[in-house]
Amino acid sequence: MNSKGYIKTSAENGIGTIEFYHPAGNSLPGNLLSDLAAAVTEMGADDEARVIVLRSAGDRAFCAGASFDELAAIEDFETGKKFFMGFANVINAMRKVPKFIIGRVQGKAVGGGVGMASAVDYCLATEAASVKLSELAVGIGPFVVGPAVERKLGLSATTALTVNATAWKSAAWAAEKGLYAEVFPDIPALDHAVQSLAEKLTASNPEAMAELKAVFREGTEHWDDLLAERAAVSGKLVLSDFTKNAIAAFKQGKR
Repeated sequence: MNSKGYIKTSAENGIGTIEFYHPAGNSLPGNLLSDLAAAVTEMGADDEARVIVLRSAGDRAFCAGASFDELAAIEDFETGKKFFMGFANVINAMRKVPKFIIGRVQGKAVGGGVGMASAVDYCLATEAASVKLSELAVGIGPFVVGPAVERKLGLSATTALTVNATAWKSAAWAAEKGLYAEVFPDIPALDHAVQSLAEKLTASNPEAMAELKAVFREGTEHWDDLLAERAAVSGKLVLSDFTKNAIAAFKQGKR
């Protein structure tokens, strides 16, 4: 834990909690993404946790995506691919753990934040939890998170988010498309619902939940390779003059 963000884990009464934080809208630089992927894997193996809750700190943004400063600093393909593998590794970690992951989305989700909300097994949110896939606006695309988003929302809704990259979609829209199982008026109501569901799941058969998760994830067995291929696509695109100019314009507030 440090002034530039943290990943914090705890387990109590069968409920494992993973919380992430970063002062820049809960965005996630590479070191925090690596720690988050490791925390998910470790919690999946922790006998003290029968269900996992993924949450972020604060009462505004759930996750602003990857670190924009790191994105702007990429100068070679290997660095670019490694950067985009950050969310790929988190998504694959969530896919592989044999426990249900409940997503608690208290505020806006952008880019990789939408990917994480899509990759959990059951996602609850507040009315403030609007979503946006902004990648095309800076010259790339949501290649890495795309499989998780499309699997949860369907091709049509994923296309709508991807093509209209500067537009926010409301939490109600996200619930209608299947991203959120339920939307609540405020954070206290959300937290009550998350806690209630987590407590119910701790009393459920762990073997049954693991088998169900395996069924839910059928068809994703190739994602280790797929998401690495997608990260390579983004790693190449981020080096183009078009993308560098788009990122510079974004940083200057022109997009």
